[in-house]
Amino acid sequence: MADPPGCCHPCATCLLCLYSCQWITAKKEKKKVLHTTKCDCSWFIFLFCVFVFTLVWLYFAIILLNDFHNFNEFIFKQRKLWLDWSLVLLIATAMLIIYLSVLLVLALCLQLCGQPLKLHWLHKTLLILTALVVAAAFTGLEIKWAEEWRSAHISLQATGPFLHIAVVGGMTILAWPLASFIYCTYNTGLKVVLLLMYSALMIALYLAPLGIASPCIMEENQLPPKPALVGHRGAPMLAPENTLMSLHKAVDCDVQVFETDVMVSADGVPFLMHDEELTRTTNVQAVFPERAALNSTAFNWTDLQQLDAGSWFLERKPFPTVQSLSAGDRDQATKQRIPSLEEVLEAIKQSSISIMFDLRPENHSDYQTFVNATLEVILQSGIPLQQPSSTYLMIWIVVDCTSFLAILWAFLLMKKCSRRRQPAESETDVLLTKINSLMQQ
Repeated sequence: MADPPGCCHPCATCLLCLYSCQWITAKKEKKKVLHTTKCDCSWFIFLFCVFVFTLVWLYFAIILLNDFHNFNEFIFKQRKLWLDWSLVLLIATAMLIIYLSVLLVLALCLQLCGQPLKLHWLHKTLLILTALVVAAAFTGLEIKWAEEWRSAHISLQATGPFLHIAVVGGMTILAWPLASFIYCTYNTGLKVVLLLMYSALMIALYLAPLGIASPCIMEENQLPPKPALVGHRGAPMLAPENTLMSLHKAVDCDVQVFETDVMVSADGVPFLMHDEELTRTTNVQAVFPERAALNSTAFNWTDLQQLDAGSWFLERKPFPTVQSLSAGDRDQATKQRIPSLEEVLEAIKQSSISIMFDLRPENHSDYQTFVNATLEVILQSGIPLQQPSSTYLMIWIVVDCTSFLAILWAFLLMKKCSRRRQPAESETDVLLTKINSLMQQ
């Protein structure tokens, strides 16, 4: 196999040394007839799959960073060793990604230089170990923290459009070595299989945007201004937290976001409450003394409406600012009740403030039911939901068209290069045939 134009012999030798740990190139020693076998192709495919597998694990590791304290605590209980394992995991995964990326780049360069893909046994061993380690990591995640898959699903909804563009770009780059291999091999069946697999994958990627629903796809002019002031549970220094009074005080203070907490009652009504028990911010001990220690979600909405959610603020004075409240504010505070999410959304529609909340408690057995009930209230509130923008759809179309043209160019250019090499090889064969005939005569 001859070196394509522009590939110098020292570069090909260096690449072959790093990938195959040997210095002999196909051009230097033709007696050995070095070429890429089916086994070599299988190892390259395995290398690519391990790279993608490890890249997916890196994505999951980045997503789970906020929850790594659970893993750190688990290791501490088992080994009595405290360490920020998230940093260790990210560094180790990044090193594996770099190693696999170098091998992939070497393989692609060797293919473009017309050299065989003879992967060394040491690299093969490390590839197998990498695949086993990443598989063990995913298995451990499934056994110990299976709930984290939901975080991954939510994250994919947000990052799906950008991942799509990255994957299309990576597969487009892969067209160059694939085209080189297609025009250099004489196995027709292998050519057809590779072309069909690659074409099917690219068509699926081009059509993927039709199935991607991401909340981050919005027109820039539709995005609200970056909040400069967030009201934590409203304005808790001026009014009882998580009440309508606290919301109105937050609006008066020109906050951009009302941050709160939502729970769902036993009969399916989402309401504002931070604590899992009602004892701190209501008079539940006086109204329902025998049930005061129960979880907030154990009460029906009719029971919750009987509770006073404001008098504690005046009695306990959690902030010094309570003493400066006017008589009107004090009277209003004593009339506060636990507000439903529906009431809060209706009040928010009257202003330009945004709402951000945590749905609690996360570890409840009926949490999925809580999610559905909360979403239903939001959808019925009449607050307009942003739809995918035409601008981003145009970006998808441009990316797909650019990718298709780049792939077409890669195959046409490689075909042209292969045709340039074929006459030279044919003339050499004719010359060798003539010499052989003369020698026989």
